[in-house]
Amino acid sequence: MTNITGSCLCGNLRYTVRSDPVLTGICHCKSCQKQTGAAFAVAIVVPKSSLSIEGDLASFEVVGASGLPTRRVFCPKCGSPIAVDPSSNPSLTYISGGTLDDTSWLKPTIQQWCESAQPWAHISAETQNFPKGMPG
Repeated sequence: MTNITGSCLCGNLRYTVRSDPVLTGICHCKSCQKQTGAAFAVAIVVPKSSLSIEGDLASFEVVGASGLPTRRVFCPKCGSPIAVDPSSNPSLTYISGGTLDDTSWLKPTIQQWCESAQPWAHISAETQNFPKGMPG
């Protein structure tokens, strides 16, 4: 996979990733639940240097589990969550899986913050699962 593309719901923001994902995953943390309005977030993790975003964007900063700021990027027009930039790992960006133009290849390999998962959410034995965030 050479280029990964996506956009927000209204099309105001478009992005291109010029690398393969480092990993694909599901996050069950309360912050992701609140941002997505769903039981979990699906993300592809990519090198930050490989991402380019076109269009107006907004961001909101929260304190992550590491105690460091985490920047959540979204469309100011439609509110679609686009990316998460954790200060704890500044070389990576987490792209919201639902914003991909093509999701046919997306298959999460890890699940994190499983201890915060909704009781009815399925934690698959086919993924590597972590009670909290991924180590290191």
